Amino acid sequence: MQHHIVLRVVTKLLCGLIVLFAFYVQFHGDYSPGGGFQAGVIMAVAFIAYAVVFNLEMAQKVMPARVAHKLAALGVLIYGGTGVVSMLFGYTFLDYGAFQPGHPSHGQHWGILAVELGVGVTVTGVMLTIFYAFTSRVPSISDEEW
Repeated sequence: MQHHIVLRVVTKLLCGLIVLFAFYVQFHGDYSPGGGFQAGVIMAVAFIAYAVVFNLEMAQKVMPARVAHKLAALGVLIYGGTGVVSMLFGYTFLDYGAFQPGHPSHGQHWGILAVELGVGVTVTGVMLTIFYAFTSRVPSISDEEW
């Protein structure tokens, strides 16, 4: 366990910075290049890097596969729920003016942030689910049979 101590310490530090950068991309995506999809991929990379350096079991203690599945569904609910809320206020689906009828441009801002948050959460969950599916499968042929 001690033979890659520098790599392990650096990975723990970098994973925190990667998550912080993902939040930056997420919440500044409407002002600059980036947004939900990019932030979701960057967030998933932090957990994938952790799994590569440590192992899959350690990574699944930090982010269990069942939580990744729930994140994917939660993101879709946030995205769709944004549209449903606008319909409940009498607007069309995903008409962000419903969030602040007196000042539609502010409503646009809040609506875009909500939709991008849903996309980011979904992409994080889906990317981790795909990674866990590929890395946790049992090979049909052992290494000796090659």
